[in-house]
Amino acid sequence: MSSKRFHSASGPTQRQLRVGELIRRTLSDVLNRAEIHDPELNRMSITVGEVSCSPDLKVATVYVMPLMGSVKVEEAIAALARNKHELRRRLGAEMTLKYAPDLRFRPDETFDRLDETRRLFSDPAVQRDLAQPEGDEEEE
Repeated sequence: MSSKRFHSASGPTQRQLRVGELIRRTLSDVLNRAEIHDPELNRMSITVGEVSCSPDLKVATVYVMPLMGSVKVEEAIAALARNKHELRRRLGAEMTLKYAPDLRFRPDETFDRLDETRRLFSDPAVQRDLAQPEGDEEEE
C-alpha cells in the first residue's frame, strides 16, 4: 500500500490547519513581545488573523491587519516582509517542524467581507426572503 495519499477534497488537511494555527499563535506572540530588532515594526500593533499553509507545509501565507488603523496595511506588510527572515528564524526556534516555512504576508480582508455580508442581510429583499416560511414558496 502506498504511503502517499491524495485527497480529492479541495480543502486543507487537518495537519495544514493545525500547523497554520500554531504559526499564527507563535507569530502573534513574537510580534506582541517585540522581539524583532526593527523599531518601526515594534511600534506597530498587528493582528495575525489567519495562516494558511501549502500542502507540503513549506510556504505559509499570513493574513495580517494593523489594529485600529494605526498604520496603513501596506506599511505593515512591508515591515513584516523586511523582517521575514528573522520571523522565520524565530518560528523555527519555537516550533517543532522539520522546516520553518517561507512566510508570505497578505492583507486580511475578513472584516471587509463581514461588512458586505451585514449589508446584504440588511437588504429588504433578503429580509423578506428570510422571513418567508419554507412551505409557502411562491409558485410561478
